[in-house]
Amino acid sequence: MPADYHTHTPLCRHATGEPEDYVVAARAAGLSEYGISDHAPVRPEPFDDWRMDEAELPDYFDWIDRARAAAGPLPIRAGLECDWLQGCESWIEDLASRYPWDYLIGSVHYLGDWDFDNPKWLGRWAESDVEAVWSRYWKTYAAMARSRLFDILGHPDLVKKFSHRPPGDLARFYEPVIAAIAESGATIELNTAGWHKPCAEAYPHPRFLELASQAGIPLVISSDAHAPAEVARDFEKAIGWARSAGYRETQLFEQRQRKPEAL
Repeated sequence: MPADYHTHTPLCRHATGEPEDYVVAARAAGLSEYGISDHAPVRPEPFDDWRMDEAELPDYFDWIDRARAAAGPLPIRAGLECDWLQGCESWIEDLASRYPWDYLIGSVHYLGDWDFDNPKWLGRWAESDVEAVWSRYWKTYAAMARSRLFDILGHPDLVKKFSHRPPGDLARFYEPVIAAIAESGATIELNTAGWHKPCAEAYPHPRFLELASQAGIPLVISSDAHAPAEVARDFEKAIGWARSAGYRETQLFEQRQRKPEAL
């Protein structure tokens, strides 16, 4: 199985399990590598209730060390999932200097003060113009890509999580951001968690994936695991999606350097 680089720890306050449990699951799944990428701190604190605090970074490093001690020959890669927020660039650069990371994942969870994928604020969708939300989301995602701060861009169409989609051909949203990602040189992820959300569809949509493949954008497959049982979840199905879109390789990361892995 390809590497699974998008996984979490209990430090994010909505995941469970010990590092040794995740390693056991990764080895049982036959992963080539297991990566840890919990939600990064954001200033000013407290920012929200679903990420580690800055003071907990040493605990995070210890968690990674425990995973490595338990892993035997399985490579353990260290990452962070960082939120793309207005004016965050210097903070991301600061976080990048804190540890010898293997990769950083950039994600858009916020539009202004709204973490739109949080079930707590689901009611805001009923008050929103879906077309306008989608337009803002994809412009924000393209800006994240153009920053060139991240190795992997997370769950590209997370905005569909609760099945709110504007009518018509959604390629009108996809095509500009595909161009920005291709120019940035970043990798995207095929994130299987979406199959277990209200949208019942992996992130991103197959059409987005096909366009990304045609643009030469590299790919990783990720579970977004928040429990050991979710590591490598639905990877065989995701491999089928990736191949149907034209992909024949995924990517491995070490010390923020990328190399291909046959799919």
